[in-house]
Amino acid sequence: MQKIILGKQVKELDALYVNESGISSYQLMERAANEFCHWFEAKYKKASTVNIYCGTGNNGGDGLAIARILSGMGYQVNVAIIGNQEKGSVDFTKNLKVLPEKIRASSWSQLKPSDICIDAIFGVGINRPLEGEYDALVQMLNNREGVKISVDMPSGLPSDAQAEGEVFHADYTVSFQFPKLALLFPEHAAYVGKLVVRKIGMEPKHFKPFSSEYWFFSGENMASYHRKFPVFSHKGDFGRIILAGGSYGKMGSICLSTMASLRTGSGLVFCKVPRCGVNIVQSTIPEAMVLPPSSEREVDADLDFSGIDAIGLGPGLGKGKNAKELVHHVLKNYSGPTVLDADAINILGEKQEWISLLHPNVILTPHLKEFERLTGKACDNHLKRINLARDFCEENNCSLVLKGAFSLLTFPDGSQIFNNSGTVYMATGGSGDVLTGVLTSFLGQGYSMKNAAICGVFHHGHAGELAGEKNGRGTLPSDIINSIPQSLLAFGIE
Repeated sequence: MQKIILGKQVKELDALYVNESGISSYQLMERAANEFCHWFEAKYKKASTVNIYCGTGNNGGDGLAIARILSGMGYQVNVAIIGNQEKGSVDFTKNLKVLPEKIRASSWSQLKPSDICIDAIFGVGINRPLEGEYDALVQMLNNREGVKISVDMPSGLPSDAQAEGEVFHADYTVSFQFPKLALLFPEHAAYVGKLVVRKIGMEPKHFKPFSSEYWFFSGENMASYHRKFPVFSHKGDFGRIILAGGSYGKMGSICLSTMASLRTGSGLVFCKVPRCGVNIVQSTIPEAMVLPPSSEREVDADLDFSGIDAIGLGPGLGKGKNAKELVHHVLKNYSGPTVLDADAINILGEKQEWISLLHPNVILTPHLKEFERLTGKACDNHLKRINLARDFCEENNCSLVLKGAFSLLTFPDGSQIFNNSGTVYMATGGSGDVLTGVLTSFLGQGYSMKNAAICGVFHHGHAGELAGEKNGRGTLPSDIINSIPQSLLAFGIE
């Protein structure tokens, strides 16, 4: 798992690494440039024309090194420099001296449009909106056609804060070693494009001197977060769980959660559904058992917790009287692992006094709008949302998954993890219900709250990637469910 540090700490990190590794800062820049070019070469043909726009700081130095290397690979490269070259950084100046003269333009205004535009104007150092010539250049580039790529950060985007003013609109942002915090904000999606993170040799020990509560998880050492089961394990060892939800016309949600829990490995799955859903569940999911209902269209609140290892509550539940009674009954009387999703969260948002019933064994899984209903504080700034999530979990001693691209996992100790799995093809109704089933399954299997959240969110996203590779925009939640075993096997989870 990779620690995320602040942009202002990057120079200190680089200096520490250079000192301990015995390489120069110029060699570290060369390593980053080579990583970028390896990625670039795998994606784009040599016939592509490439314009690279460089500032005079270290980001510009990266750009100059990239230009030299790509030119040597056979790409048709043109470089434009913006800013006072005489005041350039040390490594920018070194790279400028070895830049082939034939690929250097006298000014950015002279460069004709190209197939690919690489932005290396500003990196992590910028802390104010673009002005003057820089603003004019980025506006011009944003209005041009072709592929746009940013080196480390889109120019104009601060590393740790909300964007102000003009920002380069990248199709890809290639960041080094770790993603800077602002690259993970949903409001910045149009600037960042697809995020690519390339390692440049730094190790966790190099990040230890820097305090941070933010982490980035890409599935590293995944097996260490999973439980191992002995050969004589039986179905009881894999958890007895209840999934409660569904209402008239909304039985699909709880069916998806149920199938997802079974595909994740639950031993015994009980469904708490209204009478109108009994035949639906029993005919579509023969592996599940249905608890006797007493209400026709809504789930009743009569629920026995004896022998139950985890409960998932909310998918398709509705917000009627029975549903509210059930949510209150679970929170007040069940202290075991609990996942609250969908209408269970919406009910909690309406019944703010019930938030005090949350406890360390609860994970809430809201999307952005549900989170807003829960906190009661409307906010379009993701940094504020991140802080709100931390405050909520610390104050109420619970865990929370804020769903979306780079879903944010927040725990009672204040630690926060951005998840790096998933695909835009998961943006369809029912994907969240699948996550509820996956999380409840891992909790029922005896995973800790933190490990269940880490494994559940990552495998949910990775299964979505696998399904998306086959089905593209036609990916269904059921496709994600069917890919869960493949995701587990891909990381050696048996």
